[in-house]
Amino acid sequence: MFNKIRLGKNRNTSSTLRNKIDEIKKLPVPEHVAIIMDGNGRWAKKRALPRIAGHHEGMKVVRKTTKLANDLGIKTLTLYAFSTENWKRPKNEVEYIMSLPDEFLGTFLPDLISENVQVKMMGYKDQLPPHTLRAIEKAIDDTKDNNGLVLNFALNYGSRAEILDAVKKVLKDSKSGKLKESDLDDKVFSSYLMTADFSDPDLLIRTSGEIRLSNFMLWQLAYSEFWFTDVLWPDFSEEHLLEAIETFQKRQRRFGGI
Repeated sequence: MFNKIRLGKNRNTSSTLRNKIDEIKKLPVPEHVAIIMDGNGRWAKKRALPRIAGHHEGMKVVRKTTKLANDLGIKTLTLYAFSTENWKRPKNEVEYIMSLPDEFLGTFLPDLISENVQVKMMGYKDQLPPHTLRAIEKAIDDTKDNNGLVLNFALNYGSRAEILDAVKKVLKDSKSGKLKESDLDDKVFSSYLMTADFSDPDLLIRTSGEIRLSNFMLWQLAYSEFWFTDVLWPDFSEEHLLEAIETFQKRQRRFGGI
C-alpha cells in the first residue's frame, strides 16, 4: 500500500522506469531468472492481517514482475510458488494458496495470451487439488502456441525429489540398454530433470532476507548468480527487479575458469 501511495505522488515515475528499462536492455539481460518469492506471511503479520492476505498481495507482484520480465526480453521466468514441504503449513493457508492459480490465471490469462507469454509448470501434479490443476492446465493449453516469455511455475516442487526421480530414470534406462554409462554426463543428466526444456537460471533472486535455497533447483543453480534482498515479496517492485538485473550485468561469470 505504501509503495502505491509513493508511486502515485511521483508523476515522473513511469518515465523514469521506462528510461531505466531502456538502459538495462542495452546490455545482455539474463535469459532465465528464477525467484524464490518469500515473505508473504511476514508481510501480513506486520500489518496484523491473516497470512493469506500476504499471499493475495504477492500474486499482484507476480503480475507486475511477469510484465516487466517480458518487456526486458527475459526468456524464462521461474517462480517458486509452492514447495513439496509447504504442505506442512496450516490447512486453511494451503487451501488458499491452492485457490490462487484459479484466481490469478482467471484474470491474468487474457493478458498472458495477448502478450505472447507461454505458461509452464514444473512439480508433482498428482498431489494438486483438481481445481488447481485445471487452472494450470488450461493456462498451459491456451498459451501453448505463444513463443515469448516462458512463465514457469514451480508448484509442489522439491529439488531433492526431482534429482532422486532423475537418478531412478537413469538407472532404469541403463538397465534396459537405452542409456550407456559412458554417455552419462551433465547435459544428459539434465535432460532427466523437470527443467529439461529450459536453460539453467542465470540469476536467482530471493526476497525476505533469507539466504538459502530451500530445496529449489539445486542442480540447475550450480553456476547461477544470486541476488538476495530484505524486501518482502509483496513489497518487491519493478525497481527491485531492475536493480537485481543491473547487479547481474556488472558481475563476471567465469563458470570455474579464470
